[in-house]
Amino acid sequence: MDFGRLITAMVTPFHGDGEINWEATSRLVDYLIEEQKSEALVVCGTTGESPTLTDEEKLQLFSYVLKKADGRCKIIAGTGSNSTRHSIHLTKEAEKLGVDGVLLVVPYYNKPNQEGLYQHFSAIAADTSLPCILYNVPSRTTVSMSAATTLRLAEIPNIVATKECVSVDQITMIATSCPDDFHVYSGDDSAGLATLAVGGHGIISVASHVIGAQMSEMINAFLSGDVQRAGAKHRQLFPVFKGLFECPQPLPNPAAVKYALGLRGIDVGSVRLPLVGPNEAEAAFIESLLK
Repeated sequence: MDFGRLITAMVTPFHGDGEINWEATSRLVDYLIEEQKSEALVVCGTTGESPTLTDEEKLQLFSYVLKKADGRCKIIAGTGSNSTRHSIHLTKEAEKLGVDGVLLVVPYYNKPNQEGLYQHFSAIAADTSLPCILYNVPSRTTVSMSAATTLRLAEIPNIVATKECVSVDQITMIATSCPDDFHVYSGDDSAGLATLAVGGHGIISVASHVIGAQMSEMINAFLSGDVQRAGAKHRQLFPVFKGLFECPQPLPNPAAVKYALGLRGIDVGSVRLPLVGPNEAEAAFIESLLK
């Protein structure tokens, strides 16, 4: 399964009362596919505020986005958690709905060792025929999956990719030794071009909500051999890559990108508690980024 080069980790639109805004979800899916050139969408990942979504809401979102996309892009369901049994259950339910693949985060809070990580992911993969994407994000999970564990998991036929929010060194080690049909994605927008340069496949992005078309240009320039143009585009977009997370103090994702979408005329509401939207200074900074 090739999920493409540019994948958007989609936000979940909410009404003011915190309930899912289905009309806004419909508009967002069209916008991300048609205007921002997303080749796949991750539904209910970190950027989709998965920790505050119920299983019922997640399954509703998987089904709704799948039908709305209608084959125009791949739909990847965020079904991972820190419970192996729960992850298997949600993955099976997502498979029944017809999603194209699942994103499985490294278990958080319970801090498994590397063997525990291998057993967790291999157990989920054994109970589904869906393509599985690993998700290594140590800043949120406190545990980092090693390159050696990732490469071991890459030998399992339906574990087809990894999203890495780690150093380019580790991405390089995985890309150097993984099977040819195993894809390495950067989970950090600012490391996307570097990931491509060391043999990675693409980017699972937050910034693509607002600059996806330009990111697609950067990727295509690199793939066509125009490295100078790709580098120039990266430098142009770099302030947005960083600013959506640092504006000017760290603002937990997806508060900034949701506000940025509103500035672009795509009203997706704010975030659910315990996250909060940007304050006045942060909002002004996000506005300056998009200008």
